[in-house]
Amino acid sequence: MFLIKRAYSNKTNIIIGLITAISLSSFIYLEHYEIFSKLLNTFLALLSFYLLLTINRKSFVIAGFFTGILWFYWIGNSFQYYDLAFLKYPVILGIGLGYALLFYLMTIFNKTWFRALAIFLVSFVHPMGFNWFMPELALVDSYLPFSKAYFALILALIYMFVKLSGFKKAIAVVPLLFITYSSGIYIDSTGLKISMPQLMTSQNQKWQQENLAKTIDKNLSLIDNAIKEESDLIILPETVFPVVLNTEEFLMDTLLKKSEQIDIIAGAIYLEDNNYYNATYHFKKGNLDIAKKVVLVPFGEEIPLPKFLVDFINDKLYNGAQDYKTASKPTDFNIHGISFRNAICYEATNEKLYQDLGDTKYMIVTSNNAWFTPSIEPTLQKILLKYYAKKYGITIFHSINGSKNYILRP
Repeated sequence: MFLIKRAYSNKTNIIIGLITAISLSSFIYLEHYEIFSKLLNTFLALLSFYLLLTINRKSFVIAGFFTGILWFYWIGNSFQYYDLAFLKYPVILGIGLGYALLFYLMTIFNKTWFRALAIFLVSFVHPMGFNWFMPELALVDSYLPFSKAYFALILALIYMFVKLSGFKKAIAVVPLLFITYSSGIYIDSTGLKISMPQLMTSQNQKWQQENLAKTIDKNLSLIDNAIKEESDLIILPETVFPVVLNTEEFLMDTLLKKSEQIDIIAGAIYLEDNNYYNATYHFKKGNLDIAKKVVLVPFGEEIPLPKFLVDFINDKLYNGAQDYKTASKPTDFNIHGISFRNAICYEATNEKLYQDLGDTKYMIVTSNNAWFTPSIEPTLQKILLKYYAKKYGITIFHSINGSKNYILRP
């Protein structure tokens, strides 16, 4: 009888943990499948926070396991392009266990107030430099505000709702009815005609040598089409030219000549002093500006571990490749007298890229999401960019290979 009760209890904990994880992840999947409802997002966000504060410790840790997988299973997809496809499912399992551990640490003190505090603080925790787990993202497309301060207030009100009894619960509920987010009406515009061609080149085709000439010709054709359409600017995605571009003299000369007729933003690798950079090239009136990436993808572009481990991993898993180098600060491009902050894929979801904006109201983001598609990675990235666009009042032009382009306004 004891074993039966224990098995039933374990099953219940798993079910409750899974339900909690699904509610905390629902905003990603609703957006991914183009189900847009602020009311539904608001309800599910509040439900997920309520469950996180009230479920038992075992269910809470299980919720962490499933949340890690539901949010980040797509990380395993990229390993196939390093001939490490066998690591895909161990990586996914490791992600789940990693977030189970994180959630376990959030219950070291088994008090509701401590759990509420931990849920608030967890978005400041960036394991291995990875900063995409922010519970308040569930509020981005809801009726509620999502800033850190408001997120703390919402958690405090839910805590009060849990702890108070009877009619006193209204003390917590009523303020929620008056805390609403409004983005206002956005009327600003660059006044530029901007071309953002949609590219869908698969990752396993992108870097194959036999496809190189075809890829370059296609990119040049897109630029020519934008010139014919009298566009002021064309934005091409991250590493759209799959070469170390500044070492390709003929191609560089071609792009510089075309830039006499149109500003060209294009991603490619940049070589300087024997160091490689993931970079954005800005060709303008026969001149060139380079923006080097500031924040690298953990384990994709750099190994965030001590050097002896970095060398070992690069040698054994990445065929001796070296980590990319970084710039010390973001770069702003001047395009027809307008300042655009440059960001490359992952770094656009990092607070560093939004510092010292000054009068800059626009950001160009280039990405290559073919590493992870098909998956919810582009959707989660978009929600993160919405978060920062609204927080900093900046318009984001996102040019992507592998998923849909878009423009986000505050």
